[in-house]
Amino acid sequence: MSGTVGFSNSSFGDNSSDFFTIAPKAGYFVSENIAAGLKVGYESDTADNDGTDTLDQSEFSVGVFGRYYFAPASQFSLFTELGVDYKSGEDKLIDAEYDGFDIAFAPGISYFVSKNFAIEATVGVLSYQTQEYDGASDSQDNFNVGLNFDDIRLGVVYKF
Repeated sequence: MSGTVGFSNSSFGDNSSDFFTIAPKAGYFVSENIAAGLKVGYESDTADNDGTDTLDQSEFSVGVFGRYYFAPASQFSLFTELGVDYKSGEDKLIDAEYDGFDIAFAPGISYFVSKNFAIEATVGVLSYQTQEYDGASDSQDNFNVGLNFDDIRLGVVYKF
């Protein structure tokens, strides 16, 4: 079991923004080196500019992931993770809903501090995202490759 929880707030003068995310995930080792699992998530992103809302979005996602561990019996283990998510969201400012898919690949490292607990980090991302607003004839597509500090994710894992 692992996941993500995050909150950020920034303000500058009369401008402010809030971001919240929660995304638990649970996996099962189908072999010594391979884990597969499910994940769910919720995000909320709001911004206010001098009393006027400039951003008000929320998004729900559900997905599957697979991991391959290169050295599962050691205290340090390198892994790669591939995930596919379905997402559904709402942009309240333009009164529109959207649906889409994300496909992402990321390498990582785990350090088991005990038999059941590990600290992990994923570094970088290779992803493709597509989303389409209801009633729109075109979709928005994004391709991302990154290896900077914005693409480092830290986490804690509990292994049953």
